[in-house]
Amino acid sequence: MENKPRAEEVVSSTTIHSGRVLRYKIAKVKLADGRAYQCEVVEHLGAVALIPIVDNQIVLIRQFRLPTNRVLYEIPAGTLGKGESPEACASRELIEETGYSAGKLKELFHCFLAPGYSTEMIRFFLATELQLGHQNLDEDEAIQVCLTPVKRALEMIHSNEIEDAKTTIGILLYEQYLAAQQR
Repeated sequence: MENKPRAEEVVSSTTIHSGRVLRYKIAKVKLADGRAYQCEVVEHLGAVALIPIVDNQIVLIRQFRLPTNRVLYEIPAGTLGKGESPEACASRELIEETGYSAGKLKELFHCFLAPGYSTEMIRFFLATELQLGHQNLDEDEAIQVCLTPVKRALEMIHSNEIEDAKTTIGILLYEQYLAAQQR
């Protein structure tokens, strides 16, 4: 028996806050059976995350993240600009955060990060044939670049040294990609 999702109708929607990256809305929604509920929605333009590979090492970054109040290991990532393609965003973010430019970008995967309340979709790109240049950090960024062997990055996931979900997904995607290439 197939379980079909219920149809929902947005009765009204009010923007509570519009910021540089996010828009926060409250929507009143009516279900097909007549019941109604209120839904909080965070609108986001989307994001990219990169799995940059240099000499069998993943280029990780370390930076302080205020919401977590700690320094995290992450793969380079960033928010799409208005009208910007995911590929252009990936190229821009890689250079900004790491100083590397990619000879090749290949999208491996995309997903919604938190579809219960957010529209944000993130696209994961494998970045290869890297050339080192200069970081071009945003004014609010202080980033340390860390070349990390793949095996070590996997250990860091299992020991919780890597606590960022997109980074965990990216590294595991790369491990899966390598396995598929060896078949």
